[in-house]
Amino acid sequence: MNIYFACSITGGREFEVVYQEIVAALTADGHEIPTSHLAQSDVMQNEYDLTPQDVYERDVNWIKNCDVLIAEVSVPSHGVGYEIGFALNIRKPVLCLYQKDQRVSKMITGNSDSKLSIQSYANIKEAISQSRFFIDGS
Repeated sequence: MNIYFACSITGGREFEVVYQEIVAALTADGHEIPTSHLAQSDVMQNEYDLTPQDVYERDVNWIKNCDVLIAEVSVPSHGVGYEIGFALNIRKPVLCLYQKDQRVSKMITGNSDSKLSIQSYANIKEAISQSRFFIDGS
């Protein structure tokens, strides 16, 4: 399955290890994740030379071509919110994961779109399990 993984880049990287573990597990399961580099610690350096238009066009194309979008939303991010809305608008299944006790925007939690699933997790193992369950049901 082709998975677009969305996570905060400029909004904060407090959950970077979670991003990396989810991406590693899903890649090990044989899934294609064109955004896997976004989970890496050097993402800011690697994206530095790209123009905003380059990033937008690349990411929109990846979303259009993905089977599902999985977003880790524990850290607020304008870009991740936009990607979620874009994916839902073109009827892609979306999973939003967040660490328990983190506040998530009501624009996400209040959305009743049938293509949107929102799950909290207590630890990385649970986040990976929820991601796999979502993929299996999509």
